[in-house]
Amino acid sequence: SLFCLFSGVYGDEFSVLRSPQSVVFRDGSWPIPGERIPDVAALSMGFSVEEDLSWPGLAVGDLFHRPRATVLVTVKGVDKLALPVKGISYPIENAVPFSLDSVANAIHTLFSEETPVVLQLAPSEERVYMVGKANSVFEDLSVTLRQLRNRLFQDNSILGSLPLNSLSRNNEVDLLFLSELQVLHDIASLLSRHKHLAKDHSPDLYSLELAGLEEVGKRYGEDSQQFKDASQILVDSLQKFADEMFNLYSGNAVVEVVAVKTFNSPFTRKTRSILQSSQSETENPYNLAYPYNYNYSVIFNIILWMMIGLALAVIVISYNLWNMDPGYDSIIYRMTNQKIRMD
Repeated sequence: SLFCLFSGVYGDEFSVLRSPQSVVFRDGSWPIPGERIPDVAALSMGFSVEEDLSWPGLAVGDLFHRPRATVLVTVKGVDKLALPVKGISYPIENAVPFSLDSVANAIHTLFSEETPVVLQLAPSEERVYMVGKANSVFEDLSVTLRQLRNRLFQDNSILGSLPLNSLSRNNEVDLLFLSELQVLHDIASLLSRHKHLAKDHSPDLYSLELAGLEEVGKRYGEDSQQFKDASQILVDSLQKFADEMFNLYSGNAVVEVVAVKTFNSPFTRKTRSILQSSQSETENPYNLAYPYNYNYSVIFNIILWMMIGLALAVIVISYNLWNMDPGYDSIIYRMTNQKIRMD
């Protein structure tokens, strides 16, 4: 199996479940630095980054056909998922906390008039951020812990079709794990009702962080049957979600999964365990300020070629003035000579 090649010193994995032909990911065991994962997402969407990425896993691809959506799902609490062989995986080096705020800011800045869909969501932490048309598309999406719990016990929830096996409907940790899978299902379901948004020219971004499996491992242990069943259910749900999103965007979307056992750096946004208070955060945890101006390359080229054109114009004009015959080419001399003869 291709995914067995990446075990070793690097446990965490960055996997590409689905991608269009315009975005080329090469097969190989090249480790990707954890802090550069947002840059991979930005480059695959055709945006520039502050620092060049010398990672051979991502090829140039088709520069004139960029994907219309990027979906990145971060799964905490496991360093490897038994994903299908048809995907591509790379080991993660130095798994540090990251966010796609810079990518979201670039989309919001460059396509503000077209109001693209930008959704960043961590269900178990009640952290949600929406930009553009996401506010109207996902206005019915459950985001608080109380909404998530109530959503699971509705008639059309995944509890009616999902094989729970050793998981229980009466355990809070199990329900919160299942609620994250319900969010995946609802995102694809709500977007299917607004298919026209998946066909416009502005790129969309979905960034989801799932911590339910980590809580299941803490509650039952990673050798428990509950953890094994939850891992298999999560893999099946992720693959189904990837296929649905890929099809909704007519095969022009990148769907990626980051599996991280634990982040190396303790620093992250102020978050909360899923078993703590369910009161929503009131402050915006996302800092959208990004010092890099994505119009830099455009402005640089405009100024560069304008200066070159002006320099060439000065050279040509100076050359012609230097080689000009005053008595023949200059109207000043001709008028002066005529006036002298008349006098």
